Amino acid sequence: MSKIMENLRYSKDHEWVRIEGDKAYVGITDHAQHELGEIVFVELPPLGEQYRKGEEISTVESVKAASAIINPVEGVVHEANEDLDGSPELINEDCYAHHLYILTSFSQADYDELLDAKAYQAYLETL
Repeated sequence: MSKIMENLRYSKDHEWVRIEGDKAYVGITDHAQHELGEIVFVELPPLGEQYRKGEEISTVESVKAASAIINPVEGVVHEANEDLDGSPELINEDCYAHHLYILTSFSQADYDELLDAKAYQAYLETL
């Protein structure tokens, strides 16, 4: 069973979002990293770019496949997690400790529409 954190919100595309002050941290879920398998490369989004909810923002590649990361909340890319450049496998080790990128000027309305932990668990059970 996939690990789901209570304090996060989730998209049906298997991204998680954590709000800290005026920043929204975004990563991929435990379900997503299990499905992908061994992650070998992460394409990080360019800084300063604005992305809408539902827009492809980056790519995660594994030994099995490449998977598009769909931005779960509108916002401006404030920071990309450079640790993943040399060590993409950190996502497999703990996907919740290693975000992909941070957004600022994010949409609170988009965040509020995301699934809470219980709703995400129920969604996974339908897959």
